[in-house]
Amino acid sequence: MINVVLYEPEIPQNTGNIMRSCRAFDCRLHLIEPLGFHLDERHLKRAGMDYIDGLDYRLYPNIETFYQENSKGQFVYFSRYGMQSFDKCVFNKQRDIYLLFGKESTGIPKTILRDHLDETYRLPMIGEARSLNLANCVAIGIYECRRQVGFEGLQDHETIKGADWLLK
Repeated sequence: MINVVLYEPEIPQNTGNIMRSCRAFDCRLHLIEPLGFHLDERHLKRAGMDYIDGLDYRLYPNIETFYQENSKGQFVYFSRYGMQSFDKCVFNKQRDIYLLFGKESTGIPKTILRDHLDETYRLPMIGEARSLNLANCVAIGIYECRRQVGFEGLQDHETIKGADWLLK
C-alpha cells in the first residue's frame, strides 16, 4: 500500500488537494498533529475538502506515535534539503511505502531528517526556486511511486462518461 504522511500540515486547502489525490490514487493518508486547521465537517467543507468521504486516513498526536504504529515498510522523505534527486528513488512494491512530507512553512524537522539521510530526496528545480507547493510535491511523489510499482486497481480509461467519449 502507498501511504502519504503529512507532518503537521498547516494549510487546509493543500491538505484538501492531497486528500483528493490520495482518494484518486488509492493511497492511505496519515496526518500528524498538530494541524493548522480543524477536521470537523464545517471546516472541511469550507476548505473544499469534500473528498474525505471514502478516504482512508489516520490521525496521530505526534511523530513518535506514527512510527510506533507504522514501523515496517519503505520510508521516503521529501525535503528541499535532500542530498539526492528523487529520480534516484527506487520503490519496493513488496513493502508498504510511506511518502513523508513536512509542513508548508518549515518542512520536516532537521532532527528527523538527519536520522534518514539515505531516504531523503529532493525534487530537482531551478536554483532560484525556494520550493514547490506541498500538494504538487505530494502528487509528484504519488505518481512516480505508482508508475514504478504499477497502476494496479486504477483505471486507464474514462469510466464516468465512457471510454469512447472522445469518439462521439
